[in-house]
Amino acid sequence: MNAIVPIFRIFDIPKAIEFYCEYLGFQKDWEHRFGENFPLYMQVSRDGLALHLSEHHGDATPGSAIILQMSGIRAFHQQLHASDYRYAKPGLETTPWGSLDVSVTDPFGNRIVFSETDPSPDSQ
Repeated sequence: MNAIVPIFRIFDIPKAIEFYCEYLGFQKDWEHRFGENFPLYMQVSRDGLALHLSEHHGDATPGSAIILQMSGIRAFHQQLHASDYRYAKPGLETTPWGSLDVSVTDPFGNRIVFSETDPSPDSQ
């Protein structure tokens, strides 16, 4: 097994692009529709991590949550704040189990927790 690819349900393509690509810094890799005026299914990725975003009913449940383990969370947090995205101003939270987390919720209720385990104070 090589990777897990989460699927998030989306309902508005421009809002999904704004959040995932413009705010979080993912790139759109590809998109698929079975025909004209059909729901969109697409992949976005960043730093080797892929997410699938789908308008298809039944592909995923709105309000899902994932944890993405990463390094360099302080720099990532600064990048998010520098983008000045109108709908999210996430904090940097130290958890009781020792990770440093940044939690964001997309426009469709899906939550992504970016998490760095045992971050050093100078991990930028």
